[in-house]
Amino acid sequence: MPYPVEGLGHKIPREKTILIVDDVDTNVSTLIELLGDNYDMLATLSAQGALEILEEEQVDLILLDILMPDMNGLDLCRQIKSRESTKDIPIIFITVKTDEDSIEDAYAAGGVDYITKPFKSREVLSRIKKELDLQEMMRELAFLASTDPLTNLHNRRHFAQIAQQVLAIAKRQKETPSLIMMDIDHFKQINDTYGHKAGDDVIVHLAKTVMKHLRESDFACRFGGEEFVALLPNTSLSDARLAAEKLRKAVEASMVVLEDGSVVQYTVSLGVSAVNVMTETTIEIALKRADDALYEAKESGRNLVR
Repeated sequence: MPYPVEGLGHKIPREKTILIVDDVDTNVSTLIELLGDNYDMLATLSAQGALEILEEEQVDLILLDILMPDMNGLDLCRQIKSRESTKDIPIIFITVKTDEDSIEDAYAAGGVDYITKPFKSREVLSRIKKELDLQEMMRELAFLASTDPLTNLHNRRHFAQIAQQVLAIAKRQKETPSLIMMDIDHFKQINDTYGHKAGDDVIVHLAKTVMKHLRESDFACRFGGEEFVALLPNTSLSDARLAAEKLRKAVEASMVVLEDGSVVQYTVSLGVSAVNVMTETTIEIALKRADDALYEAKESGRNLVR
């Protein structure tokens, strides 16, 4: 069970959460006293307790003692790193061992750093801050690499990765995902009439409208230019068409107010397809069907679902 941390934990929300795993009470108390003003603290005296906490809590960094009676810290580290849900949590070892072999073993097991006992306050704070700052920077870089900068939706590459995961789950569970591909009607005319900044405003407006009308389980991306795609897990073709029509009506009924006060009203054309997960191993074939349906909507007069 977690070590009781009076006055800390979830009573005071913290930006980052640190889990201490050490079988010595005094070590835990010292670290809590040192770090508690800056971080949300969780602690346990055993490896099993750590695994239980990681099942329930979101942890940003682990301080892990190497020498523990039930499972040594190196083995626990390897177990944490072998789990998909916890493999990216940085682990800093806390140890009395400073010989080269022990330090090498700590890094080999998956640790990112180590802190020696007895604790030096400045060293502890500095090493933890450095690691958390690094993790935050890596998250920001990953976000930028996977996100369209104008709309904050998934970009095309990241959408393809998500789609593969959705297809794999759908195949196991014998479900049908569907796709909605949409394109802003007469977008060049909007740019020519109001300027490219207005065109960007319309794209952002459509992105917000799409996110407002999708379910939490759905995924949307800016596919390129004024074209968007939404992936709807466990959704039949008929239900996807209903969702697309709801989205079409929402766009048609809305307006974009520009910086100079002028108003732009626009429409979208949408193509819908379902993915046959039994025969299709990638999203590409279903995307082609959705794109063909979108082309048909454009050719049939625009502001339509096909």
